[in-house]
Amino acid sequence: MADLSLPPDSLFLGFDSSTQSLKATVLDSSLNIVATELVHFDSELPHYKTKDGVYRDPTVKGRIVSPTLMWVEALDLILHKFSSLADFDFKKVLAVSGSGQQHGSVYWRKGSSLVLKSLDPDGSLKDQLRDAFSFEESPIWMDSSTTAQCREIEDAVGGGMVLSEITGSRAYERYTGPQIRKLFTTEADLYNGTERISLVSSFMASLLIGDYACIDETDGAGMNLMDIKKRCWSKEALEATATGLEDKLGKLAPAYATAGSISQYFVHRYGFEKNCVVVQWSGDNPNSLAGLTLSTPGDLAISLGTSDTVFGITKEHQPSLEGHVFPNPVDPESYMVMLVYKNASLTREEIRDRCAEGSWDVFNKYLEQTQPLNDGKLGYYYTENEILPPLPVGTHRYILDNFSGESLEGVKEREVKEFDAPSEVRALIEGQFLSKRAHAERFGMPSPPIRIIATGGASANENILNLISAIFGCDVYTVQRPDSASLGAALRAAHGWLCNKKGSFVPISRLYEGKLEKTSLNCKLKVKAGDDNVASTYGLLMKKRMEIEKKIVEKLGHF
Repeated sequence: MADLSLPPDSLFLGFDSSTQSLKATVLDSSLNIVATELVHFDSELPHYKTKDGVYRDPTVKGRIVSPTLMWVEALDLILHKFSSLADFDFKKVLAVSGSGQQHGSVYWRKGSSLVLKSLDPDGSLKDQLRDAFSFEESPIWMDSSTTAQCREIEDAVGGGMVLSEITGSRAYERYTGPQIRKLFTTEADLYNGTERISLVSSFMASLLIGDYACIDETDGAGMNLMDIKKRCWSKEALEATATGLEDKLGKLAPAYATAGSISQYFVHRYGFEKNCVVVQWSGDNPNSLAGLTLSTPGDLAISLGTSDTVFGITKEHQPSLEGHVFPNPVDPESYMVMLVYKNASLTREEIRDRCAEGSWDVFNKYLEQTQPLNDGKLGYYYTENEILPPLPVGTHRYILDNFSGESLEGVKEREVKEFDAPSEVRALIEGQFLSKRAHAERFGMPSPPIRIIATGGASANENILNLISAIFGCDVYTVQRPDSASLGAALRAAHGWLCNKKGSFVPISRLYEGKLEKTSLNCKLKVKAGDDNVASTYGLLMKKRMEIEKKIVEKLGHF
């Protein structure tokens, strides 16, 4: 297998263009991290005046967007940071790939391809692309303003289950198809003046190759527009969404394919070699799947970030009205299945600030001093309109009377206005992971999993990991870096380079088989599964939680 090895002294660069920041990880030929950088949007690009990387429109309910030009400027800034590192050499970078927050969309004005192809390395990307976009603000995954468009698209194709059968998901408000339909119906002139529509992932790849990059098949499945089995645009979905859409979307490409060579702009401005390849970018969760080397159907990953996600792999596409299915970005023969929760790190931070003096130390102390099951206190906390379950902003607290943990016989819930601070903290964390377990089981994910690999910022919190292990009843592993998306992107850069060199698909495991423990990809056991009785008791609490959730959804559900 000498011909499938990575050249010594070579580097592979992976980006993650997320909601709140642009991160980058560099792997060497031994798949060990040699450099990382980060641009935090709010603090380092304050002139855009974002909060948590986004604008929340006070005039349109549920509308949440980000300034497109901010992402452009962040790319120049992070590469400038790398150029300032004494021991970093762009000439050693053989391949670049990346991760983009899923579903977000960018709208290129007619004529922008010519601008992309003729960028002047003496000028900034921001100044040269200032007028390149027909919409200056990009709808992102947090947006929930397209309920009407979701209904219209589902009705046009024959219902939510039919759309799930075709595209891998029913219509979701954050999905790109409903977002496009909203702009098509409300801003027709700007839509007609749009030359190309990119996802965040293909947008960033376009900047790097100096031309419009294809949307990859994995991230393309997060649009309600792609036929997931045929890996091509669905004519039914396109017609239900907008006219003239296929030409604006361009072609699809496998996630492991090469998008093109790096643009001369980056060769001259930063010193990349002209034959450095740009591998198709994909979504953040698919890149995390790659970075976690998730390859066993019995394993689950939980990513804890601005959104929380639960994902795994399967060999078959089973349509559902809940959850999502995507092509596996590193294995053409399998699928990635995923659940998404909008109320995640920002909700945890809100409770920390309100109940724990703004301190994670106090927050963790409260988790340690309260008992498992929280004396029957259940909380539902939504600071944003939630996806799972489909509920609007609000807080709901209940106490279960007569709950012993042995059965639900005689147990009655009683709604209350508040908990004491320690109970509020535990109710939040227990509630978030009871919900994840319940919806994962309902979606057909393994129960209990063989193991859970936790990633994202909150995976560094051992108290949270202990609760995950107790609720799911399995071992919990973590990776060396909580940012598995940019790590996965760097690994995918190496994988794409290898596929390009061979001229055909190569299993990604060829990069690390037999040496995983010596790489930065290695997962380490963090929490050993505890008493099965604890997970069983949590199962009872979960069942009661879902009964209450169903009642709340019937009363308040927004979809």
